[in-house]
Amino acid sequence: MIEDFKQKALKLDKNDKLAHFRNQFEIGDEIYLDGNSLGRLPKKTLELSTNLIQNQWGKRLIRSWNEHWIELPNKVAAKIAQIVGAKPDEIFVGDSTSINFYKLAFAALSFQNNKTKIITDSLNFPTDIYVLQGLIEQQFKNHSLSIIKSDDEISISDKDIEQTLDENTALLTLSHVVFKSAYKYNMQKINDLAHKKGVLVLWDLSHSAGAVPVNLNESGADMAVGCTYKYLNGGPGAPAFLYIRKDLQEKLSNPIWAWFSHDKPFDFTLDYEVKNDIQRFATGTPSVLSLAAIEAGLDIMIEAGMENLREKSVAQSSFLIELVENLLQPLGFTIASPLNAEERGSHISIQHQEGYKINRAMIEPVDGSPSIIPDFRPPNNIRLGIAPLYNTFEEIFQTVIRIKKIVETKEFERFGDEKLTVV
Repeated sequence: MIEDFKQKALKLDKNDKLAHFRNQFEIGDEIYLDGNSLGRLPKKTLELSTNLIQNQWGKRLIRSWNEHWIELPNKVAAKIAQIVGAKPDEIFVGDSTSINFYKLAFAALSFQNNKTKIITDSLNFPTDIYVLQGLIEQQFKNHSLSIIKSDDEISISDKDIEQTLDENTALLTLSHVVFKSAYKYNMQKINDLAHKKGVLVLWDLSHSAGAVPVNLNESGADMAVGCTYKYLNGGPGAPAFLYIRKDLQEKLSNPIWAWFSHDKPFDFTLDYEVKNDIQRFATGTPSVLSLAAIEAGLDIMIEAGMENLREKSVAQSSFLIELVENLLQPLGFTIASPLNAEERGSHISIQHQEGYKINRAMIEPVDGSPSIIPDFRPPNNIRLGIAPLYNTFEEIFQTVIRIKKIVETKEFERFGDEKLTVV
């Protein structure tokens, strides 16, 4: 059986029409299955960053603001718009995901000031929930937060969402692809359900932008945020983005009035005058070094095409599930992601009672095996993030064989229960 799976992996790689994109990334000796947390480095990013530092900053200095930098946010935003199905003037790039989430949630609650209910789910990324809790504690004291619980910690039904929505709901906010299980909501269906009740919807695209096709305009999405350092390969701490549907932009107000959201920032007047476009949600000076580093990964993704990437992602995640079912489930593993490809993103969570120790053994082998880098999410989820631009079917096969060996030989027992700071 194992040999059959190996041959299947080799055949799938041979027929992979996207295989050549792997050569556009820095590839080390390890098997990297953590692209859902931090994407690999595109080779062109090195070239672009060197030019920016040596020439634009080093030689041209402040002249580069007019020559390159002042329009850089709009240039990057237009490329992100292609990937998430939005218009270029509906995307702002800058700040962090959490700051952008705060700005949009605050704006939505202020606009819907006659309603006091906020809805999210227990599968949402905790930081988003923290931001909502902070808004209620600090600014919207009459509001309440309803957290819809998941029965299986994998998914939540559309019916549960529908039953929680009511006429007093100001805001519904969900992760399009859930960070632990990779469950993927039907964005258009959720938007339709919310809009029937007059509810604004704020999506977190951090685990879906670049992983699955996102059609913000077609689905009627109101608002969204997302990061660029995961599947978009923008680099650690790269600026995030936010989306606001065009007709909503003038209705929503940025709670942080600042320099770059001023209509004429270089007039240096003492009275604030807000921009009348998406840039009203800007704040301070763009982070040029990290902003420029996003562009190379976006170019590769646009060239490859999201539909093509999704097709390969589904093939790879389905192959991974097949391997887990046949080779790992007999060893005590369970699959904590949807089996239906239409309901999942591009990572698969598997669970084992010794999940953290197995995760550590994958990263730190003792027998000359290649290091395999996944990540871990409590209580016992090993997340295997598939990035079709550079992951191969053979890597997926080797990963499962390696996990099998770790468990069968009890190699994981050399690790204790203490956790690393970043897992």
